[in-house]
Amino acid sequence: MEKALKLKEKQHQGQAMQISKQQRREPQDQIKLAVTAITLNARLRSSDMPAHMQNHALRHTRSLLDSPPNPKTRLNPTHLARALKKEFDSVYGPAWHCVVGKSFGSFVTHSAGGFVYFSVDESLSVLLFKTEVQLVTEPRPPQPSKPSTLSPC
Repeated sequence: MEKALKLKEKQHQGQAMQISKQQRREPQDQIKLAVTAITLNARLRSSDMPAHMQNHALRHTRSLLDSPPNPKTRLNPTHLARALKKEFDSVYGPAWHCVVGKSFGSFVTHSAGGFVYFSVDESLSVLLFKTEVQLVTEPRPPQPSKPSTLSPC
């Protein structure tokens, strides 16, 4: 019985150490994120996303803006949204959605830890969020056949 209590104590101590390490790391991550945002001329507006993913979103957006497909033209907001969505789908799994533009309104539902809204160069706003995908496994019910509406001649 004593061994079980000692084992539980060790587990609780291990969990407490993990939490304290995480708490110490979070301010450092936030500072690094703030430095990244300043360096990339970005402003985080709202977020429910881990710092490393926000950092990824900011850096990938800046890299896309700085190297458009055609050097003579600026990247189209639709192309930027598509590229960000594809990047996050491939790295973090489906189903990411992205809206990019100079002026838009939104009201979205997102998965926990999967939302960021930021602006770049003070003119372009980016909304990136994830939703949960659930496969439908039940077959569709058969559709009743419609009666014919032909009238006799």
